[in-house]
Amino acid sequence: MPNGMGTYLTEPCMIHLSGSLAFDRIMTFPGHFEDHILPEKLHFLNVSFPIDRLEEKMGGTAGNIAYSLALLGEQSAIYGTVGKDFEGYGRRLASMGIDLSGIKTDEKDFTACCYIMTDKSSNQINAFSPSAMKTPAFPDKTPAVNKGDWGLVAPGNVDDMVNLPAFYREHGIPYIFDPGQQITVLGGDQLTSGLTGAHVLIGNDYEIDRIEKMTGLSREALLDRVEFLIVTFGGKGSVILHKDARPYEVPAVSVENVSDPTGAGDAYRAGLLKGLHHGMGMAFSARLGTVTASFCVEQYGTQLHTFTQEEFQTRYESCFGPMPVLN
Repeated sequence: MPNGMGTYLTEPCMIHLSGSLAFDRIMTFPGHFEDHILPEKLHFLNVSFPIDRLEEKMGGTAGNIAYSLALLGEQSAIYGTVGKDFEGYGRRLASMGIDLSGIKTDEKDFTACCYIMTDKSSNQINAFSPSAMKTPAFPDKTPAVNKGDWGLVAPGNVDDMVNLPAFYREHGIPYIFDPGQQITVLGGDQLTSGLTGAHVLIGNDYEIDRIEKMTGLSREALLDRVEFLIVTFGGKGSVILHKDARPYEVPAVSVENVSDPTGAGDAYRAGLLKGLHHGMGMAFSARLGTVTASFCVEQYGTQLHTFTQEEFQTRYESCFGPMPVLN
């Protein structure tokens, strides 16, 4: 495991990740989207953005989170469907100790692909081709859960996003519901079903607003259905909401060079899961998340950041003070 932080838990606990495994084609637009989009002409949108950089990276929500969890010294298992071009990507994840036994392969299709364009203000426009991800992994690939495990349901196959929350609830496994880019596809009823009973509902401010509108549930009503609601604001940090408690703000960790925000949210979720998996509080776990994200944004791509335990601790303590010891 390259440049890992910490050690694996000694008890047979696992973090189960469902979501996309994809190739990211990352493009940089050297301007501002808002300068090229006229609000009064949105009914007839026809714009072209010349890009000055294009790279292909290994990504996807489940892959990105698993990668950062491995850097943090945590074991994880991925559940999803990939295509005939996944072999090299799979070897790389397996070399980091990530369990790939929950992955299905469709030899007739390609692995999902995301086209990501970022402007100078770190705004993004994405286009996503699901390809093999249209086929659900569950129940053919069913998590072998044990007491102490955690689950995370990230944007991926819609059937998996609907069925895995029910599976985790049935088996008493705490899980994070992170519908992200699939909010519109899921719709109000399926969103309500997936988030109800989740330990954490997480999304950026736009996504949480969309969830409120599509489900008809206010933030107060959401907190009747989930234990915690985490709203992220990119470089402005995040806020933790808990019923009958004051909002708790977690600042972003500033870095000298922000290269690319792609994957920062997934890195945040990895740090969050590490803390929760060790039984730590939500505030500390979220701070682990924002520190992990800070390493990601320094690199152009989603799975290129690395850090040692000492580097991670130094960055944490420069922002938040002494870092508790994780068992």
